[in-house]
Amino acid sequence: MADRVTVIGWDGSPLTPGAQAALSAATLVAGAPRHLVLPEVPARAERVQLGSLSLAAGRIAAHRGTAVVLADGDPGFFGVVRTLRDLEHGLEVEVMPAVSAVAAGFARVGMPWDDARVVTAQQRTLRRAVNVCRAHPKVAVLTSPGAGPAEIALLLGDVHRTFVICESLGTDRERVSVLTSDKVARHRWTDPNLVIVVGGTSGAGESWLAGQDPAAAVEPRGWGLEPAEYRQTALPAPGRTPQLRALELAVLGPRMGDLVWDIGAGSGLAALEAARHGAAVIAVDRDADACALAGATARRFGVQLHVVHGVAPQVLQSLPEPDVVRVGGGGHRTLVACADRRPQRIVTHAMTRDQAEAAGRVLSGAGYTVRCTLLQSVELETQEWSERGRSVVFLLAGSRL
Repeated sequence: MADRVTVIGWDGSPLTPGAQAALSAATLVAGAPRHLVLPEVPARAERVQLGSLSLAAGRIAAHRGTAVVLADGDPGFFGVVRTLRDLEHGLEVEVMPAVSAVAAGFARVGMPWDDARVVTAQQRTLRRAVNVCRAHPKVAVLTSPGAGPAEIALLLGDVHRTFVICESLGTDRERVSVLTSDKVARHRWTDPNLVIVVGGTSGAGESWLAGQDPAAAVEPRGWGLEPAEYRQTALPAPGRTPQLRALELAVLGPRMGDLVWDIGAGSGLAALEAARHGAAVIAVDRDADACALAGATARRFGVQLHVVHGVAPQVLQSLPEPDVVRVGGGGHRTLVACADRRPQRIVTHAMTRDQAEAAGRVLSGAGYTVRCTLLQSVELETQEWSERGRSVVFLLAGSRL
């Protein structure tokens, strides 16, 4: 095992005396090609390129001598420190951090970033990273080859965002570009880079939790709330009680990085509450007035919501792939079309047993495990404890492993 492992962050500025001393004593130096040609790297030292971090960590663990790992920015922030300290390798490391690419990128454009989400985009995580960009007004994306600005912009589609693209930060090739998302895909960008994706509505106020939009502080507390809590006065459609909405959300489990479809969204309360869980949400409805109300409510509460006015199932063909789907309307053909897109979970409801059985057959025929629950809720007037309203509905939940 290496006698000593020092991880040095590099942001383009001159190395500190401590970092220079560690490098001069190194018998093995690992880093990207741009790091290994630094003049401070000893000529006698073995050089290891950081392609596969796990393989490089294995080489370092097997080395007899003093090892130095060079990495961009802060190596403890989405960097090599996590891999080196993994129990598989058992390495104890000393870290000398530099300014992270995220901090440097926001500094270049003079923006605060305590309210920003930070994600890494690789080919296998690109879609989830893009969903975070859909769902939040300020996101920093650490990119990789094949998962860069152009790919992010293409997957965002008609969701308008502003891109701040920071290339080769801290070097003599540094370039910072500001473009709208519809123009990003026309250019070629240096890999890897940092992309700051900004847009949509954002709440005002002072942030107290890193990565949290201040709008969250003014949202109503709780889920499955009455329309009045969201300042809506329109009555919900029959069967669409707050209790049903809460159970639908509990089954779907929307989370950060997910894309939720809410088909037949109505006034958008289920979509709004799914977005409050951190998911990206597309709300679809054929009623223009309902779409306008959903959009206005989302803006009022600082929630990102992509509202699509159109008729299902036809309008679904152009939508990006969902992780979970709520079908609040649209009939048999819409449920079939949603199941064909193979989301992890689908929820829908029916007013009669015949309708519930028909929906269950669609879901089971598409390979879903189906559960059906008969829900009955009774609202009471608490002054006289008299019955104010009653609802009976079938809730169907389909899940796929």
